[in-house]
Amino acid sequence: MTQKQRMLSGELYRDSDPELVAERRACQSLLDRFNETRSGEETERRVILEGLLGALGEGSWIMPRFQCDYGHSIELGRNSFLNYDAIVLDCAPVVIGDDVSIGPRAQLLTALHPMDDHELRRRRWETAAPITIGDNVWLGAGVIVCPGVTIGANTVVGAGSVVTRDVPAQVFAAGNPCRVIRQLSPAAESGFQS
Repeated sequence: MTQKQRMLSGELYRDSDPELVAERRACQSLLDRFNETRSGEETERRVILEGLLGALGEGSWIMPRFQCDYGHSIELGRNSFLNYDAIVLDCAPVVIGDDVSIGPRAQLLTALHPMDDHELRRRRWETAAPITIGDNVWLGAGVIVCPGVTIGANTVVGAGSVVTRDVPAQVFAAGNPCRVIRQLSPAAESGFQS
């Protein structure tokens, strides 16, 4: 198994592997171009993101500054939005559904380091666990989503929350650690026409 295969399958791996280093450098080159775009250059931004991400749904966009490790492990659904200064450590898949809104300075972090084995950590071995964000989720500003977390559809996570465990669908959750505060009402016909 290559180090990349180990990384993507959740096994211990070394991020100093030449293949992974080269992929991160290629990603950073695209991010440099993306983050240097000017206001009004939405077409250029879209082209760069299409070359960077594993999937970019129709009508979705990301505001600069954006940072990630590889890009290819990120799937962004339709009509979704990542606000300024998003950080996505995509050492494992990060799947973001349709109609998702992610506030400024949010962090989606898949990387893990050994806790109990100090020697493995000292030698820079690590693992990663995927993150899944359901459709129509809203993450407030500064939310941190930890490795292995799934957030259910139609859920709202309050600003500044640290999400260490799965969050069910259709709830408002907040805090550090994040916990469910209340159930949200099902969508009602508002009569609003988009």
